[in-house]
Amino acid sequence: MGEEGVQASNSKYSHSGGEERLESPSAKKLTDIGIRRIFSSEHDIFRESVRKFFQEEVIPYHAEWEKAGEVSRELWEKAGKQGLLAVNIAELHGGIGGDFYSAAVVWEEQAYSNCTGPGFSLHSDIVMPYIVNYGSEEQIKHFIPQMTSGKYIGAIAMTEPGAGSDLQGVRTNAKKDGSDWILNGSKVFITNGWLSDVVLVVAVTNREAHSPAHGISLFLVESGMKGFIKGQKLQKMGLKAQDTAELFFEDVRLPASSLLGEENKGFYYLMQELPQERLLIAELAVSASEFMFEETRNYVKERKVFGKTVAHMQTVQHKLAELKTHICVTRAFVDSCLQLHEKKRLDSATASMAKYWASDLQNRVAYDCVQLHGGWGYMWEYPIAKAYVDARVQPIYGGTNEIMKELIARDIVHDK
Repeated sequence: MGEEGVQASNSKYSHSGGEERLESPSAKKLTDIGIRRIFSSEHDIFRESVRKFFQEEVIPYHAEWEKAGEVSRELWEKAGKQGLLAVNIAELHGGIGGDFYSAAVVWEEQAYSNCTGPGFSLHSDIVMPYIVNYGSEEQIKHFIPQMTSGKYIGAIAMTEPGAGSDLQGVRTNAKKDGSDWILNGSKVFITNGWLSDVVLVVAVTNREAHSPAHGISLFLVESGMKGFIKGQKLQKMGLKAQDTAELFFEDVRLPASSLLGEENKGFYYLMQELPQERLLIAELAVSASEFMFEETRNYVKERKVFGKTVAHMQTVQHKLAELKTHICVTRAFVDSCLQLHEKKRLDSATASMAKYWASDLQNRVAYDCVQLHGGWGYMWEYPIAKAYVDARVQPIYGGTNEIMKELIARDIVHDK
């Protein structure tokens, strides 16, 4: 069998629809629609509409939003109308009722648009699952339909000026006052913080607990509550259109109905939900790497140096070969994690591996792709420059990669 024959036979993976789909390494472009065996033709149709949305409603306005430090609320409502929010939240709760892979399509298409401003994935796939999984019927009815429509924007407030990846260092606290709670403290680096209408706040409710993990609760705090103050939008190195804020809570009186789930169970809820957050970061990272690779491939094939295209140079060809291989190997692992998570089988250590590996890769790809662009790669108007600065935070949030290694290591050396 010739090489083409081997490639053809290797690239045929049957899917539920009996169709044959190419995997990333054999596809024409890493960002093509209709590839990868985890997806079906229904996902492809959805992907086309999502891609169109980002091309028409996000890309043309993103530069303005970078200057403003936030996207428009109108965009959120358009995304709601288009069915791009709460994709993986059940219809009976007020969500769209799509499968987990459909949610992943939205993450990927946002990465392929190179527009990091809209905090859709955090809102839909980090904040909303907490409300659906641990909230009361009243809380679900009150928040989920509003969030699905984009009229209510969600944020999660874990990080504090003195406590980042280590949640056990949280100082924000809530004390009982009759049936109410009084919330005090501050949070920093909160994505969607400035635009938020509802914030999921991590607070200490039992100082006497034998470990901080046993004394943490989650609260749903709404914009406009007395004593809830939003600080300035933070000036960041990258993610310039993403509204990231500091939040302050000064004697905020919360009704009993603001408590999410059970008192002092917050740490347990966080541990349950963090694998999805880490998988989301990994998925965004490998998708951003695919975008940067294609952007750079196009550039080196057009840019001339010494009378030939940059792509003509062997050093450049070998670098592209390395980049594509690293991205495709990572894509295979991340797709495997998506499959595991879809079956509720993704464990914390594996999600930590995906997050650490893919976000590290994203930064290496960003570095090499800027280099391959030469001087133009350093110019803000070139997409690769934005992709480079946006990549840098990925190994930091969602738990730093150092903490990821700690979690992976703990799983290795501890007796099960």
